[in-house]
Amino acid sequence: MERTLWTVKLTQRPESFWYPYPTIRNVTHVDELLTASGSNLPELCRGVHGKIADIGTADGDLAFFLERNGFSVDAIDFEPTNFNRMQGVRILKEALNSSITIQSIDLDSQFSLLSEKYDMVFLLGILYHLKNPFFVLEKLARTARRCVLSTRVARKTRDGHSFANYPVAYLLGPNECNRDSTNFWIFSGEGLKRLIDRSGWNILAYRTVGDTVNSTPTDPTHDERAFCILESKDVV
Repeated sequence: MERTLWTVKLTQRPESFWYPYPTIRNVTHVDELLTASGSNLPELCRGVHGKIADIGTADGDLAFFLERNGFSVDAIDFEPTNFNRMQGVRILKEALNSSITIQSIDLDSQFSLLSEKYDMVFLLGILYHLKNPFFVLEKLARTARRCVLSTRVARKTRDGHSFANYPVAYLLGPNECNRDSTNFWIFSGEGLKRLIDRSGWNILAYRTVGDTVNSTPTDPTHDERAFCILESKDVV
């Protein structure tokens, strides 16, 4: 699917136009997580609402992948901070004759989603870009039955002090992580789990990848990512 999408992309615009990071590959981490928990992704995505949200869709790769596997998908991002101002996902929708719906939403506002209820929400690589991750997770817990979440986490400060056992978060400076001022909160693993619990979710499965020993909030060579399968505590 990734190769197919790149072929289509390059018939429409040069490579430099497109979001440079491979988003569909996250499914590999999610699949390994689900296999360990005895479940599978299609099973978790199906439900009474018949709708999935891909929040932070970039060029829509994951949304188109899910659509190809039979799901109705809302692709959501924020135009001012999207790599190509969401032109990419719109171009691909037309080129692929896709039926996904597209919406630009500022998650740091009092936002509303396209659908009132979702069976599954994907929130991959977005949480640490949010000023108020508590608000977003709490709102999604009232909207979605389940959530696949990934975010950067850390175990140590830049100077080597460990905070892995504490439910804390590190607030980045505007140029401290990849010189990207939209990076805000890097949680410890325990901090992320505490946030998930207090915002209305249960953790069905959890794993981390990358540097799982010496990860820091700022160093790209010591990057650790948490992948979680969540279920809302509310009846959604």
